[in-house]
Formats: sequence, C-alpha cells, structure tokens
Amino acid sequence: MPNQPAPNLLSWASEIDEGAIMQAARTARLPFVSGHVALMPDAHVGIGATVGSVIPTENAIIPAAVGVDIGCGMVATETTLTAADLPETLAALMPMVERRIPAGVGKGHSDPSIDRALDDLGLPYTDLNPRQEKKVAEQFGTLGSGNHFVEVCLDERDRVWTVLHSGSRGVGNQLATMHITGAKRMMKKQAVGLEDPDLAYLVQDTPEFTAYIEDMLWAQRYAMASRARMDRVLVNALFNVVGAGRRVRTINCHHNFTQRETHYGKSLWITRKGAIKADAGDEGVIPGSMGTRSYIVRGLGNVESYTSCSHGAGRRMSRTKAKRELSADSLTQAMRGRTWNADRAASLVDEHPEAYKPIDQVMADQKDLVEVQHTLRQIFNYKG
Repeated sequence: MPNQPAPNLLSWASEIDEGAIMQAARTARLPFVSGHVALMPDAHVGIGATVGSVIPTENAIIPAAVGVDIGCGMVATETTLTAADLPETLAALMPMVERRIPAGVGKGHSDPSIDRALDDLGLPYTDLNPRQEKKVAEQFGTLGSGNHFVEVCLDERDRVWTVLHSGSRGVGNQLATMHITGAKRMMKKQAVGLEDPDLAYLVQDTPEFTAYIEDMLWAQRYAMASRARMDRVLVNALFNVVGAGRRVRTINCHHNFTQRETHYGKSLWITRKGAIKADAGDEGVIPGSMGTRSYIVRGLGNVESYTSCSHGAGRRMSRTKAKRELSADSLTQAMRGRTWNADRAASLVDEHPEAYKPIDQVMADQKDLVEVQHTLRQIFNYKG
C-alpha cells in the first residue's frame, strides 16, 4: 500500500533515499501535473525526473521524464523446454549470442535482412543525417550497454524462458537529447523558472510538442521491434544448442514511455519513467539484478498507481559508488553456478546485485499493483 512522503506524492517504496523523494516532489509541483506523482517500489534518483515514477500531465510533456532511452523495455519468451532438456552447461550458447546480438556502447552490425525489417518502421518525424540513418540500421537488433542484458531462466515449474532488456539505442538517445535541449532552450527564451532545468517541458499544440511526440512514438516502435528481433535470434540460438524446442508465448513491454490515457475522468499524458503499464490483465516482465530472480506478472489495475508497477529492482548505489565499494570477486561469488561473462567481471561490478534493491522486497511492496504468474531464476546471463 502507498504512503505519502510529500504533497501530491504517493510512494510504494519501502526503501527510498531522501534525494529521490525531493526530486519527485519537484516534479509534482509543476503546474501542469494533474493529480499526484506515483513512485514505484524501485524508485531512485534520475536525471530531472525520478526513475521509477509515473507522472500524469495535462497539455504538456517533460522530454527528460521519458529519458534518453525512449521505449526501453523487456521481452520474455516462454518455451516448451524444461530443465531436463538442457545440456549440462550453456557455455556453447555464449559465443552464439555474442556474435548474433552485438552489445556495448555504439556497437552495431551489418545484416542485409535488417533493411527489410525496417521498411515497416520508416524513419522518425525529424530528418536524420546520413550518418544517423546508417546507425538506425546498424544498431537495430543490438543490445546496448549498461544494465541491458540477455538471460535464460527457469521458472518454478523448471520451464525454460528467455529474457532480454534493451531500448532504442543511439538513434533514440540522439532524438531525445535533441528534444530535451530544445525544451530547455524554450524555457530560457520564455523566461520560465524551473526548480530543475531538466524538468523543461513542451506544451501541447505547438510544433515542438508535435515533433517530440512523433519522434518518441517512432522510437518506441523501433525499440519494440528491435527487442522482438533479438528475442527471435536468442530463442533460435537456444533451440540450436538444445536441438529442440518451440515458443509458447512472448511478452514485450516498454518501461520508458508516455502515452495518452484516461485517469480520474481526465484525458492525460501518462509518463512512465522506469515503470510498466499494469492495467487489469496486462502482462509484464520485472527483472531482478544479476544473480537474482525475475518475475512474469499480471497487472491488477490499481488506479492510485495510474495502473503501473515497477520496472525492476531499482538501484541503491550509483555506478560510481558500486565500482568503489564492491568487487569482481564478490560478483563472481554471487554469479556462481551460472553461465555468464565471467571474463569481464571487473567491468561489470557496477551491475553487482548488491548495487540494487532486493527484488523480493520490491515485489512485496507492490502486491496491490501486480500478481506474480511465474518466478524466474537465471541460469545464463549476458551483459551489454
């Protein structure tokens, strides 16, 4: 159940730092925020708006609240395989995934079939230069870096699932950055005072607003289609390693996005920054950190959260602090018994499970937002 740590702010987080509350309260004080801002159990400080927040706005949108990874989200596929079908180790899967799903900052690939996949998507509303257009194709179906990952998991029935986290890559970042910069420029030009410059906003029915919405919706479609492609590649690679298997169902959901919805009798823009839509019956994927559990959930349609829930475990340490206080040795210990990028442990310390909130507590905090369908435990982890 939520608590109210500040006016016009409801929080489902049993663990949250004061900085995140203060940041969310600044957002809630904006004049076009309609109602309360909802903080999910994984909420933590972000840029401008709090990661793990749901922001209802009327006739305006904050581009930095959606963030620079527009359409980032999760895709999970349930298969017919069980633990008994798997080989003793999934080591053979790692080089296949590394080769077929490039990962890392700026990484891309050259695949002629991608051109056909992009035909239906077209290009964004804003004209791209030739270098950017090339990046659209090269980075489609690639993972990215940071906390983006590929996993193979077993659920409570020992059924095999694949799970993947990724977004709109370089083109989404560039489009978002352009619109965030433009919004800040407009605020300065109009002498609009803000408590935080990253809360710069665009007003509905202006050319700048229209351009942002069109680019954002395109980037969301790009991110979802890119995840779907990687999911197919991943599942096919797994079936090649095992020598059998069929798909049962796939869940593909955003957690950095905005869309028009009706809440409390009003038509509003609902921005979910690190949150997924959890209306009654909606299926979603909530990952834990490396070495912990992930969850397949069904939304309960809680109106106070604007039918939303958390998008993951949520950071309790910044990347800098994690690198300073945690070690590659302890990460290796936490990942024992799994196939993972063990040779890169030193560069993955900022993704250490201790840098995140306990996912079990996060799930306990949102029992009124979602019901758990399946609990997944990792057996294979590939990080960007």
